[in-house]
Amino acid sequence: MQFGQNRQTFALHPTAGLLFVIIFALLWFGTLNYRHLIPSDEGRYAEMAREMLLTGDWITPRYNGYKYFEKPPLQIWATAATFQFFGIGEWQARLWSGLTGFFTILLIGFTGSRIFNARAGWLAAIVLASSPMWIISGHFNSLDMGLSAFLVAALCSLLLAQNAQSKTQLRNWMWACWIFMALATLSKGLIGGAIPAMVFVAYSISAWDWKIWTRLKLISGIAIYLIITAPWFVMVALRNPEFLEFFFIHEHLQRFTQDAHSRTGPIYYFVPLLLIGILPWVFQIPGAIAQAWQERQRGFSSSWLLVCWFAVIFAFFSVSQSKLPGYIIPIFPALALLIGNRLDRILGDTNSLTLSWKLQMIGFAVLGCSGFFFLSEISQQARPDEIEAYAQYTHWVIAALIALVGFSLLAVIQAKRNGLASILNFASGFFLCAIIAGTGHETLGRAVSGIDLANRVKASIPPNVNLYSVRLLDHTMPFYLNRTMIMVEDPDELRFGVTAQPELWLPTLEDFITRWSEDLSAYAIMVPEQYDALQKIGFPMQEVDRDSRRVIVKHPDASNLRQ
Repeated sequence: MQFGQNRQTFALHPTAGLLFVIIFALLWFGTLNYRHLIPSDEGRYAEMAREMLLTGDWITPRYNGYKYFEKPPLQIWATAATFQFFGIGEWQARLWSGLTGFFTILLIGFTGSRIFNARAGWLAAIVLASSPMWIISGHFNSLDMGLSAFLVAALCSLLLAQNAQSKTQLRNWMWACWIFMALATLSKGLIGGAIPAMVFVAYSISAWDWKIWTRLKLISGIAIYLIITAPWFVMVALRNPEFLEFFFIHEHLQRFTQDAHSRTGPIYYFVPLLLIGILPWVFQIPGAIAQAWQERQRGFSSSWLLVCWFAVIFAFFSVSQSKLPGYIIPIFPALALLIGNRLDRILGDTNSLTLSWKLQMIGFAVLGCSGFFFLSEISQQARPDEIEAYAQYTHWVIAALIALVGFSLLAVIQAKRNGLASILNFASGFFLCAIIAGTGHETLGRAVSGIDLANRVKASIPPNVNLYSVRLLDHTMPFYLNRTMIMVEDPDELRFGVTAQPELWLPTLEDFITRWSEDLSAYAIMVPEQYDALQKIGFPMQEVDRDSRRVIVKHPDASNLRQ
């Protein structure tokens, strides 16, 4: 790669840049299919897409056969379409997260080059591409990456609009901003519009820049937003009158203000996630924020808007009564832009790194080396029948640590001669560390996924028999068995669905026992402890197969009926 020696002449040879992107893309997308799906998000959203494709109903989302209105359907639409074109499988289920995560990295690089300079944009993309939480989220089938990608696309469009050189550019980028906010809303709800609105307010107050509101294209923008979002909300409400109260009151107001889903946490819940999520660059955050404060100016300040984006999202979810790790993923691209700008200043015109930076890289190399002394701790939490899997995962961790230590030391060697190449190697170490460790999780996740059990029993269960899920919502088995299940007693997160469709479930174990005596061809799935409890009371059942976490049984008369 050929790098210019200062900010003004920085250039990456097109061939070298394309080669780097291709290698990164191969590593990014090539690992999507290695792991099997794990509970709960990965199995849930894959199964919802499978059922949407199977039923042909693209308006009313369903999960395990029940109405499921917790989130809008944009990602389910995209995944169902992927299943239609490429078949049903793991990489197809993760493709939406992979694509949105990958292209957000490219967008951050493009935006940074426009609002700062080419080298700052390149560095911002490197920072985001090597942030552990972004890497993991981009390889995990959940709604958080898609939401984050569209929110960040809205942020980047706003930044590009406010730095536009003409009224036409400003209008077009602002319309793009409203489009991305609408897509964020269709990804995970009203938060897609609420977060940008809160950031606008915080920025206006803290920067005392009220003119920004005159440049947001509010009237045409709101019209675009409603044209994109309103049709699905109207259609699903017309088909399902119970949707509006559940979606807007329960899933938005109560989720934020009440402990409706038992997802509480202390006020500092997201602090360790922030530190780990952007680990290689964590020491640059204070300096990046201080630099943004110094760069504030009369009129619009891109850097300060990025600080507001980070602070508002982090504070909003910290005070919320509902906390999950994925909620703060949208802050990492904003931090990447700030840190990229900070690194650009550190490199200066000499393109060399300071002694403090060398010490940081040495420190991370030492940290990586210390990890070898704790490998035995990996298997401490293993279930008795999964100790071998944890032992296998140790090999993946060793490979990840070797990559981290090796590239960190290489970065130290290059720090004085070529600071940009040093940063690239430092980032490569963390990217490879996260990719290797995340991919190797298959050794642990395979048992959790239930794929082996599903493969053994799928062909033996007739397609037209009832399969009961006894006091258990298994998030991956419906997908791997290619069939829905009848819930028994504990509906878990399907409580709304079973309330709306009470005829499709059995509210008590006694109801199940009664139904079982009549449904002579039935099958059931349960945890081993539940199997033992039923066996003690003489419940008539025949074990079909089991793994460490599940038991599948059938009615004793089922074999005779098939004969």
